[in-house]
Amino acid sequence: MKNSLSNEASLYLRQHADNPVHWYSWGKEAFELAKEKDKPILISIGYSSCHWCHVMAHECFEDPFIADIMNKHFVCIKVDREERPDVDQVYMEAVQMIIQRGGWPLNVFCLPDGRPFFGGTYFPPEDRGNGLVPWPQLLVRISDFYQKSREELSENAEAIRNNLLASSASSLSNKDFDCADLNIAVQGICGNHDDQYGGFGQAPKFPQAMLLNFLMSMRDHKETSKELRERIDFVLSQTLKAMAHGGIYDQIGGGFSRYSVDAHWLIPHFEKMLYDNALLLESFVRGYLLKEEHLYRSIIEETIDWLDRDLLLNCGLYASALDADVDGEEGKSYVWEPEMIEQILGPSLGKDFSLAYGVSSKGNFEDAMSVLALQDGDYTVRDKLKDARNVLLKYREENRNLPTRDDKVLTAWNCLLAVALAEAGFYMNRKDWVEKARHIVDFIGSDLIMNESDDFLLSSVYYEDSNKRVPGFLHDYAYYAQALLAVAGKVDWLEAGASSEYVDKAKVCYRHIESHFGDVSAPGFYYTSKDAEAPIVRRKEWFDNATPSGNAMVLHVVSQLYALTGDADYETILIKERAFYSQGAKQHASAIACSLEAIAQGDSIAIIKTNNQSDIELARQELIKHPWKRLFMLFDPEVDFQLCIGKTCFPKRASLKESLANYSQSI
Repeated sequence: MKNSLSNEASLYLRQHADNPVHWYSWGKEAFELAKEKDKPILISIGYSSCHWCHVMAHECFEDPFIADIMNKHFVCIKVDREERPDVDQVYMEAVQMIIQRGGWPLNVFCLPDGRPFFGGTYFPPEDRGNGLVPWPQLLVRISDFYQKSREELSENAEAIRNNLLASSASSLSNKDFDCADLNIAVQGICGNHDDQYGGFGQAPKFPQAMLLNFLMSMRDHKETSKELRERIDFVLSQTLKAMAHGGIYDQIGGGFSRYSVDAHWLIPHFEKMLYDNALLLESFVRGYLLKEEHLYRSIIEETIDWLDRDLLLNCGLYASALDADVDGEEGKSYVWEPEMIEQILGPSLGKDFSLAYGVSSKGNFEDAMSVLALQDGDYTVRDKLKDARNVLLKYREENRNLPTRDDKVLTAWNCLLAVALAEAGFYMNRKDWVEKARHIVDFIGSDLIMNESDDFLLSSVYYEDSNKRVPGFLHDYAYYAQALLAVAGKVDWLEAGASSEYVDKAKVCYRHIESHFGDVSAPGFYYTSKDAEAPIVRRKEWFDNATPSGNAMVLHVVSQLYALTGDADYETILIKERAFYSQGAKQHASAIACSLEAIAQGDSIAIIKTNNQSDIELARQELIKHPWKRLFMLFDPEVDFQLCIGKTCFPKRASLKESLANYSQSI
């Protein structure tokens, strides 16, 4: 047996193709071999832009001695978590149960049937005195225990499997969601805010867009008091500005890194992910409408420019990520020293720039280098240095090795971007951005959907240079339906009457979700389709992670379809699904913020219909003066002008001015 990864489409798998480890990709062959040879399975999960995945690969998987141990005692499977999120999700939760933490690389030891009995994240090649068991030593221990204590391992594995089933279980509730619980959720989330530096919790800090969006939806909710609204405003302003000023934001190239290793948003973990930037774009658009900050508009424009420059593929969709490492060093292409800046910009401007962005001879990063972070809160300082930033960006791109791009196209992440582009384009008068959003959903509809009679199969992954496809998971379908609705809400601004096609597709997509992922006996939708073979157990994903949970996005889709159609079947689903979240709103609101946002928005979705396309533009110009609301601008040849908010529809033929006055009163 030799390493079998060289022909894989995944960049991450190909990065391990030259390892002396006899890696298999995920599939029946590896499990059948494990049963035949009676060997435990090692499942190692990561992704192409993961810094510590690269470190462990170099230290352990490229070492012939360590590889011999792995090959002798285990059947080794390498998994790209972005290609197989179902595998990652199950084994990540299992490891979190075992060691109370998780992360990548994720290394899981399993019985030949795939049930996990032990696991962890990064392991060093030797004892470094940091409490981490050396990888070779752990391998030998696990193998020995497998040979001598099989029955005990089997009992542990079955207990873990049962816990996985229990963790995703749900039951029917006879009570509808109590809207008062939304305020409890807001108070809990705001109570975890870092009032000094922004963000939630302590280091490391992640840009939690779902929390920000929920707070913005609650700011003008009927249940929100004046005091709580003021608290929300402070949290939003503090966090959005802190991220925009910090090193987590690429100050000269645009776009956000995965997270900050410190509490100040200064030093990032330098990988740039499509999903982070898509989610944060929407947050900054909403923040811009709430409080017209020039800084927020610049962040939006620069991030979209970065996406087009560094992630846009020939097909018009966007690649998944940029690596954290360059030439084996994390962040190498992003850091600066004063002398270098003065050499490029000239002494005077160089000194001004270094002062404005915190670049010093001492440095704030490794080897006396500095990560750029804007020091002054005055926007005019940033604005005056725009040309200087462009000069440094040009220098960086022409003179430095740049991070590797993973060209894998992920359906779900591109749909998140389509939503953000549709919103940003409409509110910031950029029809080209709405066109980009439209192209994303159109391409997915034409190239990533495989029709079968009256049904369709959506692929989770697309490669421009490979025919490999992975059947879609719940979040793929839910995000796609949400993207279709986002485009439907704004596309009539571009082309009168185009929205109906996208609404109809969203309905079809939801019917597929209901029939293939639904649970007739309890709330929630399964992560894997009834037609797919789920790893270990078929589970439900309730909690948001780096991206919204599939169940959360289904709530958004159903609430919008109900607002658009008034169909009582959608209302029945809404009542059934949202009842599950009452207890969570009180106990762990941060983990279900996207679901809570859907519930908060449900009664305030706005629909404006008109038979005059020029009214759409006039309405748009007025709407940008108000906080963000889930909005559908629809061309309807049978309606002069009408506004509906939630279940309240104002009189038809009311003037545009009168209708928008009603809209203002609803905010």
